[in-house]
Amino acid sequence: MLNRMKIEIKKLPKSLVEIMGTIESEEFESFRAKAMKHLAEHAELPGFRKGHIPEATLKTAVGEMTILEEMAEIAIDSRYPEIIMGNKLDVIGRPTIGILKLAKDNPFEFKITTAVVPELSLPDYKKIAGKITKDPIKITVEDKEVEEVVMNIRKQRTGKNPEELKDIKEEDLPKIDEEFLKSLGDFKTIDDLKKLLKDNMTKEKEQQAKEKRRMEVIKGISDETKAELPDILIESELNTMVAQFKHDVSQMGIKFEDYLKHLKKTEEDMRKEWQKDAESRAKTQLILNKIADTEKLAPEKEKLEKEIAHIIEHYPDADSERTRSYVDMVMTNEKVLEFLETPPLR
Repeated sequence: MLNRMKIEIKKLPKSLVEIMGTIESEEFESFRAKAMKHLAEHAELPGFRKGHIPEATLKTAVGEMTILEEMAEIAIDSRYPEIIMGNKLDVIGRPTIGILKLAKDNPFEFKITTAVVPELSLPDYKKIAGKITKDPIKITVEDKEVEEVVMNIRKQRTGKNPEELKDIKEEDLPKIDEEFLKSLGDFKTIDDLKKLLKDNMTKEKEQQAKEKRRMEVIKGISDETKAELPDILIESELNTMVAQFKHDVSQMGIKFEDYLKHLKKTEEDMRKEWQKDAESRAKTQLILNKIADTEKLAPEKEKLEKEIAHIIEHYPDADSERTRSYVDMVMTNEKVLEFLETPPLR
């Protein structure tokens, strides 16, 4: 069908493309029957049942322009997938459609503007990651830090606000005895408690250091990556950020509108403040996608299906396709980040 349709594609700034199309009059006329059928199924005329309106009566009632507009919509819906597949356009979001010429017995001319996945020019990400991860992460938890945690636990057991206990004395705190230790778990001695606390604090510090290093790697790659982000990607990221923030606020038992009033801000103010962060997050995801594609990184199918099933089990109303897409993205991101941390890169 593409050889019966003239197409010109022009690249625009910010990863947009403009598609100028012409469908010759003979082929455009082939959409009339489907247009008339659709109009007959939905039109309401006095004295006629839906779907049982004679064609001549319907044509007189709705007018030729309405029929042509319906034909145009059907023609674009039919040809748009062929255009993007035939020209290998990796489109995102909904296209903007404009009618340039629409008249009986004339070629149908239209314009489609749509966003496409930006072309990324990635730097040597292995080299960047290797420099940042060349030294192993070293974590130290001092005895003093453990003692502070133990002291905070004892302060909390007084039943008072720990922040108000400035000059608290030893005799005001619960004793570290068998009863105190049992109340915290299966600990026989204070050393057992301190060992567990130190292990947990070490793991937490290691995780924080790991996340910090990952952010440094991504920032290093992002700083040297050129990309023009379409507005739709940034807007989508902003929508996700706002939705997550609304959820977090509601979890605190506060209405989002009341929270905004307290801050003396509007939702639009927040979106403007978060614009750069949204751009950064959108760019980061594109980088992770590109590396995953280049290095052929993907989650194990069994683990992917298991995680999807787990989410669906706990959230039965969740959309299965969106859940699959989200889980696949998260697990693929993790694969990429693990890849960038591996010794072979050094």
